[in-house]
Amino acid sequence: MPSIQSTLGEEEGIAEELAQSQRQISIAEFFEKNKHMLGFDSGARGLVTAVKEAVDNALDATEEADILPDIYVEIDDTGDYYTLIVEDNGPGITKEQVPKVFGKLLYGSRFHSREQSRGQQGIGISAAVLYSQLTSGKPAKITSRTKGSAEAEYFELVIDTDENEPEIRKEGTTSWDRTHGTRIELEMEANMRARSQLIRYMKHTAVVNPHARLTFKEPSMDEAHQFERVEDADLPAKTEEIRPHPHGVELGTLLKMLAGTDSHSVSGFVQSEFTRVGKKTADSILDNFRDRHFGREMAWRAPQPHDDADVARAVQQAVANKGADATNAFADEVTRKVEARDRVAHHELVEIVAEVADEVGDDHGVTFGSTVQENAVEAGWGELTADRTADLYQLVDKATSTRKDDETVHGLAERLAKRFEKGRERDRATRKELREYIDRAADQTEEYDDATIGDTARENVVTELRSVMVTVPDDVPKVRDLADDRDATSELLEAMRETDIISPPTNCLSPITADLVEAGLRKEYDADFYAASSRDADVHGGDPFVVEAGIAYGGDLEAEGSAELLRFANRVPLVYQRGACATTDVVKSIGWRNYNLDQPGGSGIPNGPAVIMVHVASTNVPFTSESKDAVANVPEIEDEIELAIREAARELKSYLNKRKSLQKRKKKQNVIASILPQMAEKLADVTGKDEPQYGDALARIMNNVLVEREVESVAPEEQREGGEAAGRKVRLVVENHTNTNESPDITDIVSAEPTNLSNGATAVDMDGEWFIKWSPTVESGDEAVLEYDIAEDASFDVSVEGIEDPKLTVNQ
Repeated sequence: MPSIQSTLGEEEGIAEELAQSQRQISIAEFFEKNKHMLGFDSGARGLVTAVKEAVDNALDATEEADILPDIYVEIDDTGDYYTLIVEDNGPGITKEQVPKVFGKLLYGSRFHSREQSRGQQGIGISAAVLYSQLTSGKPAKITSRTKGSAEAEYFELVIDTDENEPEIRKEGTTSWDRTHGTRIELEMEANMRARSQLIRYMKHTAVVNPHARLTFKEPSMDEAHQFERVEDADLPAKTEEIRPHPHGVELGTLLKMLAGTDSHSVSGFVQSEFTRVGKKTADSILDNFRDRHFGREMAWRAPQPHDDADVARAVQQAVANKGADATNAFADEVTRKVEARDRVAHHELVEIVAEVADEVGDDHGVTFGSTVQENAVEAGWGELTADRTADLYQLVDKATSTRKDDETVHGLAERLAKRFEKGRERDRATRKELREYIDRAADQTEEYDDATIGDTARENVVTELRSVMVTVPDDVPKVRDLADDRDATSELLEAMRETDIISPPTNCLSPITADLVEAGLRKEYDADFYAASSRDADVHGGDPFVVEAGIAYGGDLEAEGSAELLRFANRVPLVYQRGACATTDVVKSIGWRNYNLDQPGGSGIPNGPAVIMVHVASTNVPFTSESKDAVANVPEIEDEIELAIREAARELKSYLNKRKSLQKRKKKQNVIASILPQMAEKLADVTGKDEPQYGDALARIMNNVLVEREVESVAPEEQREGGEAAGRKVRLVVENHTNTNESPDITDIVSAEPTNLSNGATAVDMDGEWFIKWSPTVESGDEAVLEYDIAEDASFDVSVEGIEDPKLTVNQ
């Protein structure tokens, strides 16, 4: 049965009929039928996505205006629909721009900007408007007020999906209590089945944006919940737009850049169009390009006096009609300069001959023209390459195993010499061509000499020969020629990738920083341990990126089940598609048992009371889809995610090991503490004396720091000047029985004013109680004493910080 395609055109006019049905569709019309691609595939998820897009816009707007974000999010159940309201304190949007920002897809200012931002394509908030009008049929209500404006601009609008243009239903001005900012109100078909995701999204946004204050209210809440900003948290560092990095650009992009640049030379092009490329780096790129485009020239060993080659005689014979003295001087000087070098390539011989021609010509009053120089070069080159085999023999012998017999090495060298003779002029060869030479010569040697030359040996010979080959000085093609030559451009791309170029600048990025990652976790999670790491910038696809990670453990975190994984990209929580995300894959692949976390089966998300956070900051995060819910599996990014997590996990491992050690120590201490009283009692029974004091003994046995109070009543004759009774003298003795120096922070809380404080102690009155603070440094095996006087009827309570409980013994 013939296919439809095979019969098209049999009927007259069918092609014209099909052509008439073709039409261009707008991006808005496309997403109208494919809203799931933007994350609006259900009522529950659609509400979460709309909140996310509106909050992202608000955060970007406030930060760009140097305003600490204060964002209000409210969801209200109005019966048939849910109403979403998001307000921010940003700079506001001008009247002319409001309809385009909210009513036109792919309208934005950041798509071509190579710097970090939450939004890029200009789809997010306008997609939320589109989803709202599709599900409720109601327009979006936008209020925006710029600073200094007497009133706010008000719009009600929908998106004309046929034209991807805003359709304004109502506009005017209105009063608003905010002095500047933007408010959007959307009615949509939704449900609250994703309530937990909504709350987590707001909490996670607060973690990764510690400088922001977020207020959230949804129908089940009696009062709005406020996520406060970290005290003294500053705005993220300002970013600056940068050019692409040479290590990340792709071939198609490079061709486009070549076609669009104003530069004429490749050197100027790479310096002006890429970051981190100066003159020296550009020269390295061009040399690598020459190696690929022209090939390197083989440099042959210069003839020595005992060799058969006679460069001088060959040059003499090549020069005619210049006089005997001038000819001999010319030939001798060329020979001297050649023999002064270890090896000479063809273009180096050309340079030597040209240089000597000028020098000897001036001295003897003759001219060694271009024809004479060409003849001299040809003659000299013939002598240099007269015995390629002997030269190659030494190189091959050096590169191959000592087990290779002399006959095999000589056979390979001889056949390789023939390959150079038959190859490109001036003994040029690219790396690929050189490998082909060696493979052909090795195959023939194996076939005729009954030898074995493996791949490792062949590659070693390639490396050895390449080490004595020389980059040629030929002029590289102009930019206009490269733009039309895909193969040559591919060689330029490989040259850029091979060149050692420093990492891209990070001023285009605004990472959270390790300190604020930890502060954000501390703010929202009550744990016993926190650690964070922030990696140096790396590059992918021409775009720099930074990976940060944080871990919280213990405390009030859920002990049962898997650890909580927080995924972020450009300070935005990734709520959905966890299983499709590179971050999840990396976390699962790490052996968490090595870090003292439970991991059934040795793979997967670890179990226990832990929160694992990963943030990817980039000028262009590679998401798996338009909904921006998951980071793609890019090897460079996955490697950095793993390294960042492992940095924080090593601190967790150290903490858990230390905690385990302290638990064992505490258990041992409890056993000894329970035995010592019994021993003291038995000793008293046997000796008939009072029970001995054993507090000091416990500290010495456990190698602890002992803090002991001694209170002595002051005799009547030891009265202060003026007749005031001193009461009691108090001593706090710190004995260090550990093997390291210790610096505890000691606070003694007393009910009366202390006097005569020693050793730099300070006393502060707080509501009738006096806090005596003291921070001594006590060397191992030494002690320190704090003394003060106090009234007779005072009470005491000492607090010691800076030393773990199992390493501390307090007797008061």
